[in-house]
Amino acid sequence: MSKILWACWDGGGNLPPSLGIGRALRDRGHAVVFAGRPDMLGRTRAAGLLARELTQTYALLDKFSWHPLPRVFGYLGSPAVGEELVSVVREEAPDVVVIDAMFGAALDVAPQFNTPTAVVVHTFVRRMYDAWKGNLTRQSEGRAQSGFGRLSSIEELWGARDLVHANTLAVLDGAATTTLANLRHGAPVLLEETRAVAPQLPWPANDTTPLVLLSFSTVHEQRSPMMLQRALDALAKLPVRVVATTGDIVDPADLKAPANAAILRYASHDALMPRAAMILTHGGHGTAMRALRHGMPMVLTPALADDQPFVGAAVQEWGAGRALPKDPSADDIAAAVRTVLDDPGYRDAAKRMAPLLAGVDGANLAAAAIERLVPAASERSRKYAP
Repeated sequence: MSKILWACWDGGGNLPPSLGIGRALRDRGHAVVFAGRPDMLGRTRAAGLLARELTQTYALLDKFSWHPLPRVFGYLGSPAVGEELVSVVREEAPDVVVIDAMFGAALDVAPQFNTPTAVVVHTFVRRMYDAWKGNLTRQSEGRAQSGFGRLSSIEELWGARDLVHANTLAVLDGAATTTLANLRHGAPVLLEETRAVAPQLPWPANDTTPLVLLSFSTVHEQRSPMMLQRALDALAKLPVRVVATTGDIVDPADLKAPANAAILRYASHDALMPRAAMILTHGGHGTAMRALRHGMPMVLTPALADDQPFVGAAVQEWGAGRALPKDPSADDIAAAVRTVLDDPGYRDAAKRMAPLLAGVDGANLAAAAIERLVPAASERSRKYAP
């Protein structure tokens, strides 16, 4: 049995696919330990995986207090977190280290691990390579403004690692090229967390009124009760039913539900999507790929994550939905939803794309790629290789 240490960033759509890959690695006989901030401990353990808290998570928070997202950048870019990770790698002695693509502090110290290392990306790479450069540059500049050393370039932080694995289909990642000779593509990892269950809806199962699924980001840094309320107000004007999921970041009691809407903290999107006519969403890669797998069209309006405008643009390029700018008006939201519902071409385009994602196991593809970095696992790697 080999040990995999996962240097984790739990923001947005990063943790669920990481946990899915972690479970796939565990099922292949490996010990998987997630190391990250305290926010990820409960969710990781609920997935049946080992979790280790990085005690220096917010040790330098005062140095990043000037930043609009101090708890994000005070973790992702913290030299104290990087130093602790070096010690954790020495203590755990893993056979492979996996690093989330956004985790600048971990990427910075990766050369000190002396261990095969993979960078895992949970969205597009080629479509948004310049945006990825920009993300890491902002982390670097934030470190410098906080009095610490800058990060290296993406060509070093990612390109010098043994593997950069993108959890998206290569055919969907655009035609642009990158300088990353170590880039490999798998497929979206669309496993749901245990807290996502099939909901009981207040309408009959045979109700023919179109059902709209409303789901925005579930990361606190992208929390926007205002946008959720604006979307609910927009959908109240339309002859639709609405199921809105808010996650942990917005209390349903803080929203005013129109007569045509049910507001839930959690619900299984896989259970809802076969019944839904479309989804109104922030454009997270995982949510968009899940919708396409179900052949469901979308209206997308980005929050803060760098990839969301690119996901929205791609979906619109494929004809499977409409992309709106950030903070659209209620009237603009209602108009876009009405357009997608009224024009069957959007659903037809989404259905044409569904076979690309049918039966593709992104978690096992990523696990196999990571496993190949373990010399002792070569036989198992060949057994599970697609």
